[in-house]
Amino acid sequence: MNYKLELNTQEPGSNIVFNTIVFDSFKVNIIERYIGRMNFNPRLFEAGFKVRTLDDEIVKRRDGNVKIKIKGDDFETYQQLTRTLNSYDYKNRLINRKDVDQDYVHFILSLVITNYELK
Repeated sequence: MNYKLELNTQEPGSNIVFNTIVFDSFKVNIIERYIGRMNFNPRLFEAGFKVRTLDDEIVKRRDGNVKIKIKGDDFETYQQLTRTLNSYDYKNRLINRKDVDQDYVHFILSLVITNYELK
């Protein structure tokens, strides 16, 4: 499955970060909320995501809700993945970016598959 990863789109000075993964038939909008100063050691406080069609129609979960909040062990895993995506090594290509991107996308995709019924 092909995908395009769009990282860290945000307003200047905002503590909310938007990431998007665009697949062939749908996209996942990831919303991260940080506490602290964004230019000095921000800390990830909350993360969630929504699934949309390519026409920007929101896809409902199996239980009828729209948004998924990442909690518990999944949140810890997500924090580690975002730490790697925001690291000096990743930004300066000192590690294999493709592997890091794939780990991130596969993790999000596993959460999508368990919570959504995609047709």
